[in-house]
Amino acid sequence: MSELTYLSSARYGKDAVRVFRVVRDREGPAHTVVEYNVKVLLEGDIDVSYTKADNSVIVATDSMKNITYYLAKVSPHILIPERFAIHLGTHIVSKYAHIHKAFVDIEQLRWSRIVVGTDGKPHPHSFFRDGDDKRTVKVEIDGTAGKDKLQAHVSAGINGLLVLKSSGSSFTSFIRDEYTLLKEVDDRIFSTSVDLNYTFAPIHISPPKDEKKLDIVAPTLDQAQRGSVWDPTVFDRARTITLDVFAEDESASVQATLYKMADKIIAENADIQSVSYSLPNKHYIPVDMSYMGLDNLTPAKAEVFQPVAAPSGLITATVSRK
Repeated sequence: MSELTYLSSARYGKDAVRVFRVVRDREGPAHTVVEYNVKVLLEGDIDVSYTKADNSVIVATDSMKNITYYLAKVSPHILIPERFAIHLGTHIVSKYAHIHKAFVDIEQLRWSRIVVGTDGKPHPHSFFRDGDDKRTVKVEIDGTAGKDKLQAHVSAGINGLLVLKSSGSSFTSFIRDEYTLLKEVDDRIFSTSVDLNYTFAPIHISPPKDEKKLDIVAPTLDQAQRGSVWDPTVFDRARTITLDVFAEDESASVQATLYKMADKIIAENADIQSVSYSLPNKHYIPVDMSYMGLDNLTPAKAEVFQPVAAPSGLITATVSRK
């Protein structure tokens, strides 16, 4: 070990573990599917693997991958990414005495059931991808206070939800000075790719009592408190609020609409402590057709636009519960 340095932090694990699970209805032909990209990182008494080339403290990253697949098969929580991430992190921290923290990130890809026939009947085992946005979950299982005092820190959200409204948005009364070229407009296209992250209050996790460290205590779906970490409806509610407020708000600015979204998510979910949005502007610029004798610049007559990828505005904020 160098006399000039010390290992101030260390974390390692397995990234991009791709998991697809089919859950079969035991009483009928219906299937439910989920597809996850999973990342698992660990912290603990692993310093010597870096400083002394001592691998005896390393849980192989291949083992982390295989634990992920094993729990994907046996965990009753596989269909709800928050619950599955808690289960996976709790299993690892409980199993290995020298591992004190597990960080589990899950990205869920969209699969929706295909509706067939004139009567619109959901097909029992056929699905389609109905969007490129992804559900995200980040869980930290902290056992530094002891294996019987595990804490879970959970956040979740959405990445890449592309939205657009062709009216109902304005931008006026901003600072004008010698650098300002942007014109004020009382009706414009508003488009953005929504990244949303909401954070729950930390929760205590009872350590598994069984030898294989598989059994975690969690409320049933019916018993889960509305708006809590365990509530499977939080994500759908947050996504619906985001879309509803975006669509219905007579937007004075991206900033003002962002705040209304976040405020409503906190108001309707008891355990959410903060909500963060990142909303990059997707600009659509009216094409100047005056040289053709056509008015395409007056807001009421602007109908042909050029999508512009860059540069773009970027509006971010975190709204927290008092």
